[in-house]
Amino acid sequence: MHDAVRSLTSVPTEPPRIDRMLAPFRTFSRTAAAGGILLFLATVIALVWANSPWSASYARLWSTELSIEAGRFQLDATLSHWINDGLMVIFFFVVGLEIKREVLVGELASLRQAVFPIAAAFGGAAVPALIFLAFNVGTDAARGWGVPMATDIAFALGVLALLGSRVPNGLKVFLAALAIADDLIAVLVIAIAYTESVSLTYLCAGFGVLCIALVLNWLGVIRPTVYALLGIVLWLVFLKSGVHATIAGVLLAMVIPARTRIDTLDFVARGRALLSDIESAATPGVSVMTNRDQQSALHELETTTEFVQSPMQRMEYVLHPWVAFLIVPLFALANAGVPLDSGLGEALTSAAGLGVIIGLIVGKQIGITLMALAMVRFRIAPLPDGVTMRHIYAVSWLAGIGFTMSLFIGELAFNGGEHLAAIKTAILVASAIAGTVGFVLMRLVTKPQPDQA
Repeated sequence: MHDAVRSLTSVPTEPPRIDRMLAPFRTFSRTAAAGGILLFLATVIALVWANSPWSASYARLWSTELSIEAGRFQLDATLSHWINDGLMVIFFFVVGLEIKREVLVGELASLRQAVFPIAAAFGGAAVPALIFLAFNVGTDAARGWGVPMATDIAFALGVLALLGSRVPNGLKVFLAALAIADDLIAVLVIAIAYTESVSLTYLCAGFGVLCIALVLNWLGVIRPTVYALLGIVLWLVFLKSGVHATIAGVLLAMVIPARTRIDTLDFVARGRALLSDIESAATPGVSVMTNRDQQSALHELETTTEFVQSPMQRMEYVLHPWVAFLIVPLFALANAGVPLDSGLGEALTSAAGLGVIIGLIVGKQIGITLMALAMVRFRIAPLPDGVTMRHIYAVSWLAGIGFTMSLFIGELAFNGGEHLAAIKTAILVASAIAGTVGFVLMRLVTKPQPDQA
């Protein structure tokens, strides 16, 4: 019997051509810095394109009108708006899933674990906002106070990944938790500060959709397709509500089931039984494609695998590559292209631009380092294992990489207004300086592991 199974399950020693062709891309996608590298490349392409002789085509592409019609229903928007108000909903949905996971089972799961990165994130958000307001109080640019509050998790963790095993695990965990807490603060700022008028009718309809999702969660419905359909309805309702549509992604993430149908031991027992059924049903000369008993066991094994994973885990796992390798780089391509001939000078001299640059570079350092120092000095929370205050200070520079979320808030705050070009350029300048200095500082305060020395 075992020989029969081996003959049926044997595979060619030479992998298929498509596997050999895709192998380098799969290896790249598994690296921690991959998302940050693509984001950087998209930014460079946008900047070169927007400052080239073909700059008019850049503006023309993203202002292209696209519409969806279904009977009397019609939705018109430019390509850039479809990205910012449509695809970015998926980005915020994944952000919401990450926040929920960290609160349930991650670094934010207990008060003692959570207080240190949350306090650092609060300091790193409040001080930059105050610095920006100090530069712009009493002007129409003051509306952009939320721009320097954010940290780009893909870029920041990507820089750490470039340093490899030099970086203590505790520091990687701290930066990830800080960035997730920072994202939560940014989401609250978007929902509260950048919502101008609210339609109670559509808002109530949106919360009705969320209640339906909660009931389905309570009933034990685990099919991601069901929640995806509800998410589309929720997005459409929020588009009409006055609350920014991306908030729908975060709210939907909060009601996605985090429970599993079966536990690990039950999965192992069922899996072994099903594998035994597959083995015993093997018939020499009969392909698995035509063996009904094996097909039945395989389908049941697939269902059992789904039952041991929560919908929250499965959806985050499936969507994360799309967000990291398509949505966020596409957002950067559509939004990072600013004319440097005029934007750079304004970013370095205007109150709005200086507020962003100093807020991200200086404000993040002061806010994160002082809050972390206060947590330790007053014995509210200890430093993570293997982490010193020198590490925290170096990471506070990396937290000054605002980019994705900062660009997004800038679009909400100024919506094509006179300050937007200066704000975008300032974000790029500050992020480049913060990332470069942060990388150098991290190399100075970390040491190679003994086996790499």
